[in-house]
Order: sequence, then structure tokens, then C-alpha cells
Amino acid sequence: MESKRQRSKASPISDKAVLDKTGKTWDEWFVILDGAGATRMSHQEIVAHLRDEHGVAPWWQQMVTVRYEQERGLRERYETPGGYQVSVSKTVKTGVVNLFQCWSAENMRSQWLPDRSVSIRKASQDRSMRVSWADGKTHVEVNFYSKGENKSQVTVQHTKLANAGEVSRIQAYWAEALVSLQEFLET
Repeated sequence: MESKRQRSKASPISDKAVLDKTGKTWDEWFVILDGAGATRMSHQEIVAHLRDEHGVAPWWQQMVTVRYEQERGLRERYETPGGYQVSVSKTVKTGVVNLFQCWSAENMRSQWLPDRSVSIRKASQDRSMRVSWADGKTHVEVNFYSKGENKSQVTVQHTKLANAGEVSRIQAYWAEALVSLQEFLET
């Protein structure tokens, strides 16, 4: 498990951003939540406290709660109530229609993702898909974003991972797979 200092540095949300949006810095929130006994509260109870006692907006309720849980060693980075999750993104030089097709058409997908048997459970044309992963235990959600006529982005979110070690392995796997996808599309 990471130390508190490592977790603090890992957060992409700056002290200034949380201050601008909530009126308090990270350290001020930690003092407030410690005073409320939040180390003994569930995630939902901390969220409710932020909402009911401090009027924090919904998105920030979650951000402050997760950061607090990480800071106090109650939650690891990438950990959610349903397990661990990780997201990996890649921007490629092709339109979103072609990018989506490289995922949805098995004959195209097998050229850049050859070592996995996946099944598409649900898809919204050129926008997203939910995939059953080969292990039968974890889930994959893929989102597609147009960045212009010949540029698009894919974001893969892999959820229900067992532990932080799985996060590292899956993150590396998807990073490599998306480089293969990029090479397939751009060569």
C-alpha cells in the first residue's frame, strides 16, 4: 500500500482547485472530517456528512471523500467499493467511426488485440461499448470521443479487478494494446 505522502502526490486535483470549488483546502477538509469521526464512517456516511453539514456539490462530495479515504489509509488508489479499476486512453489519427469499427468488428479487432476472446454486450454506435472480458470476472467499458475529422480518442475502463497488482498488470496490458491499435490504424 502506498504511503500517505505518495497518495497525496498522486491526486490530480490541486489544492487550489478544491479550494476554488468547495471553499476549503485538502488539509482543511481532512481536519473537518477527522473532527466528525469520518475514519469510522462508511463512504456513504462521509458523502452524506459533506452534503448535509457542509453543502458540498455532488461531484466534490465524491472527490473529497475518496481523497480523504486514501489519505487516511482507508482506501488504496484505484480502489472502489466493487473492487479496483483502471482507465487507459489513447488519441489516434483517425475518425471516431473508423476507431469504433476497429473495436466492434472482430476481424479488425483480432489484428491488434489477438490474444483475448471478448464479447460485446452492449454498444452505442461510435460512442461506447461494454465488453465481457475473457476472465469472466472483470468488466470493460470502452468510450469513443471525436477530436475532429481525422482524430479521435478511446478510453478503456477495466473494473472489478481483484487488487492493486491486477491494476498494474491490466494498466500495462491496455497501454500496450492501445499502442498496437494506434499502429494498426496509423500505418
